[in-house]
Amino acid sequence: MSEPLTVSRHIAAPPGVVYSYLTESARWAKWQGSEADLDARPGGLFLLTMPDGARARGEFVELVPDEKVVFTWGWVDHPGVPPGASTVQIAISPDAGGSMVTITHMGLPGDEVEMHRMGWEHYLPRLAASAEGLDVEPDPGPGAQAG
Repeated sequence: MSEPLTVSRHIAAPPGVVYSYLTESARWAKWQGSEADLDARPGGLFLLTMPDGARARGEFVELVPDEKVVFTWGWVDHPGVPPGASTVQIAISPDAGGSMVTITHMGLPGDEVEMHRMGWEHYLPRLAASAEGLDVEPDPGPGAQAG
């Protein structure tokens, strides 16, 4: 396994607002994927359908309101990172009138790190825009060319 992948960003929204975009299905789907089915409680289902139809699945491990969300992560029908094979921790802390959000993805095979880095670097700004109340276009997916 590789070293954990980490991406961070300041979001001009309070931690409680950011947390809602990590625990409510309709809000999650505004910034990542085309559909989300979240049962945000320890042991609850995490299911995300991406714009290309790929599905990520896992389960929630830990939720600390307004501070942290931890869930397992993997891809349905992708043997490189099957469901539950890796873990994502999203930490939220108060920062300059908003929030600092740090996504740490652990347990990825080395050959999967750059693809997942590209994904999180695509999605973290979308989370920020959504939580800040900006209009966010439907998710084109990471690497999609602007048309």
